Amino acid sequence: MNYKTLGQTGEQLSAIGLGCMGMSFAYGQADEQENINTLHKALDLGINFWDTADMYANGENEELISKVLVPNRDKIFIATKFGFRFKDGIAGSSASRNTYFDGSPEWIKQAVDLSLKRLQIDTIDLYYAHRVDPNIPVEETVGAMADLVKAGKVRYLGLSEASAESIRKAQAIHPIAALQSEYSLLTREVEQEILPVIRELGISLVPYSPLARGLFNNINDVQQLEEGDFRKSLPRYQAEYLENNQNLARELNELAAQKNITGSQLALAWVLAKGDDIIPIPGTKRVKYLEQNVQATDVLLSESEIRTIEELLKKYPNTGSRYSEESMKLVNN
Repeated sequence: MNYKTLGQTGEQLSAIGLGCMGMSFAYGQADEQENINTLHKALDLGINFWDTADMYANGENEELISKVLVPNRDKIFIATKFGFRFKDGIAGSSASRNTYFDGSPEWIKQAVDLSLKRLQIDTIDLYYAHRVDPNIPVEETVGAMADLVKAGKVRYLGLSEASAESIRKAQAIHPIAALQSEYSLLTREVEQEILPVIRELGISLVPYSPLARGLFNNINDVQQLEEGDFRKSLPRYQAEYLENNQNLARELNELAAQKNITGSQLALAWVLAKGDDIIPIPGTKRVKYLEQNVQATDVLLSESEIRTIEELLKKYPNTGSRYSEESMKLVNN
């Protein structure tokens, strides 16, 4: 496994991290033993950067991770997030009417203690604001997060899906180590303004969903997705966009086959090629796909192959939005 430096912290993180959300939330049923096996396999493969959030199954994901995290604490750099809350305590997606965002200093103080308790650790390595609260100045949120660093409950701070303006304001209050945002072949908005700003400030980009939520895995029918899989509600999986995305996936897989790799490995290799300050966190709940993701770290793309990929993206532009209209309201604030 290759390693990269997180922002200006000096911390050495595996070239890819492990997104743990799907082990408990959003992608249908999961097998706990397979989850545990996947976490142990991640350690075996040298993946020391694990990502979770308090909203994933209302804390159950943090509790699951703790079973492997606690006995291997010195081997794992753990990141979690706060902000999304549920009106009746029942977990849902960010677009659910039951879900709301709370970036208040009052909630931050409670949220961090709850996460520490579920994770069964004393200090969180990287603590993200899951979004920027549109009703609270980002300076107030980050100021409260900075207090957690002073208290020894958190080592480094991060933001997720923040605008360039918010990132600058946050950085003025306390150093930000990482920005977590969706970034993939199909989601490239950060390239326009945000990526130049975080590079100027020495902040790492941590792309989630770098595999475009599995769109390159030959998904032919949204109905084949498991019950409870939130992708069924996403625009990219709806009829008007799905055909476009299936055609794109087919040609990307054909290109990948020429290199004896999968379409998902090609997509991950593309993200990795964008810079050493980019540390993607592809999510999986199965050992098989974890191993495939790690193999992608050794894939090199030529300039010709990258141009071919760009041409394919232009050929199939009708990919659809990455989130519902409601969820997009909390992006780039």
